[in-house]
Amino acid sequence: MILGVDLGTRRVGLAAGDLETRFARPLEVIDAARIDPIARIVGVCEEIGATLIVVGMPLSLSGHRGPQALAAEAFAERLRVTAPVEVRLHDERLSTVVAERALRAAGASAPRRKKLRDAVAAQAILQGFLDARPRS
Repeated sequence: MILGVDLGTRRVGLAAGDLETRFARPLEVIDAARIDPIARIVGVCEEIGATLIVVGMPLSLSGHRGPQALAAEAFAERLRVTAPVEVRLHDERLSTVVAERALRAAGASAPRRKKLRDAVAAQAILQGFLDARPRS
C-alpha cells in the first residue's frame, strides 16, 4: 500500500493506493489544528500497511519551487525522520483544481466539497504517482 498526502496549512488530505491495482482512493482529512499530521500519518501507515508515503510537491505552473513547495519539502523531511517507510515527493500541480472539478461533477454540495476536497486532492496526487510508474 502507498499513502498519498496533500499538505495544507489547515488540513492534510490522505489517500491510499497500490501498484498492483494502480487505483488510488481518498481516505481522510486531518484537521492540522487539532491533530498532529505527522503522528496521524504514521498511524495511518501502520493501519493500512503502507510501504511508501507520497507527499504532494506544489510546484508553480512554470515548475519553480515557491514557499509552499519548500514547506512540502520540510514536511517530507520531518516524515522521513519519523515514519518507518520511504517518503517521496511528487508533483501536485493543479491537484486541488482536479479535486474540486471531480466533486462538482459528482454533484457534491459546497459544504461536502470543502470536507472532502483535500482527501480527493491526495487521491489525485497519488493517482498521478501510480500512473507515472512503469508497469512490472
